[in-house]
Amino acid sequence: MAVLAFDGVRLLDVTAVLEVLSTAAGSGARYDVTLCSPDGAPITTAAGTRLLVDAAAAEVGRVHTLIVPGDDRFPRSPVDSAILDAVRALSPSTRRTASVCTGAFVLAQAGFLDGRRATTHWRHAARLARAYPSITVEPDAIYIRDGKYLTSAGVSAGLDLTLALVEEDEGADLAREVARELVVFLRRPGGQSQFSVASRTAVPRRDDVRAVVDEVFADPAADHSLTAMAARAAVSTRQLTRLFRDELDTTPAVFVESARVEAAQAMLEAGASVTAAAHLSGLGSEESLRRIFFRRFGITPSAYRAQFRTARRA
Repeated sequence: MAVLAFDGVRLLDVTAVLEVLSTAAGSGARYDVTLCSPDGAPITTAAGTRLLVDAAAAEVGRVHTLIVPGDDRFPRSPVDSAILDAVRALSPSTRRTASVCTGAFVLAQAGFLDGRRATTHWRHAARLARAYPSITVEPDAIYIRDGKYLTSAGVSAGLDLTLALVEEDEGADLAREVARELVVFLRRPGGQSQFSVASRTAVPRRDDVRAVVDEVFADPAADHSLTAMAARAAVSTRQLTRLFRDELDTTPAVFVESARVEAAQAMLEAGASVTAAAHLSGLGSEESLRRIFFRRFGITPSAYRAQFRTARRA
């Protein structure tokens, strides 16, 4: 594996990846990791820490996996040509090329993400989508894989991404052992949200809309049909729909489903059955929960429960 470092790189983007890989190697994984820079010179991170590297990118040769960390400057200005040249030289022969946080902008500018799904730090997702309209940006994911390219969310999501690579290479047991050693969750499916529905929902300016939103969060399984919510807000269904668009940039139905899905996730992670999670979250039947989970996350509720319940107990 090769990790590309450069002046201005986020320190944790680099060290989180290296820590996971070195811990995996200590547990028996067959990893030979090279830290390289575009010209082989030591680099200075955004935190001011100086890092020595093993080689120049041109000296690395063929690698199985290339990991490109981020830099706060990437969303605002063009990526340095030396960095692009290094990625373009290394990536074509890799089995996988991955980015951490704003490293997605490097892969995008290099042309590797055209026509693909990708993610990055939530703060910069809209900018990535505007700058590269051929990329389907999913701002809510922890990490996404499309073909041989993987992109991950902000900073600490590099842990999730690298653990996923370890699991793919060495199996779930070793990846779980690494997660336990580092005292982090083994959050394998990339569809997990970067933030809870509540934290990413703007606080409505209107008291009536805020009251409806609070009721949904307080009791997702209650009657939150459009008619019932409009009655509680003392407005028409058409007006409530308009208010949700104006205040929250979504529809009442999408908002309610998101809150219910998150409630179901929490129940499954706590060990509830799929039937109980479907009923208590307000999503209804197992079939409804299964259909929604597969649409949103590409995984069944039972598989989600097994993976996340195991990770939390590990």
